[in-house]
Amino acid sequence: MKRFIYLGAAMLMLAGLSLAASAAPKTFTGSISDSMCGQKHMMAGSDKACTLACVKEGAKYVLADSGGKKVYQLSDQGKAAQFPGEKVTVTGTLNGDTIAVQSIETAK
Repeated sequence: MKRFIYLGAAMLMLAGLSLAASAAPKTFTGSISDSMCGQKHMMAGSDKACTLACVKEGAKYVLADSGGKKVYQLSDQGKAAQFPGEKVTVTGTLNGDTIAVQSIETAK
């Protein structure tokens, strides 16, 4: 019986460690875009102008990764609003396709 209790406790500890590891902040590099256009802006002009116009119409700021394959939702729209159309590095935790933003900086 004690063996099962120890085994259960060990499994709970491992599960807790894996959750803690997945919650560690990561960095993501890409461009601040909008949820309407994602990776490719359709409006003539700059990426910044297109992003601002789409957000004005109700789209949300997103991060379009530099590899061109993924678009991430951003939890902090206020921080993203400071970088429309710019290449940035976002630090935060990923949950599904949403980044819980800790910081956004201009990419180097």
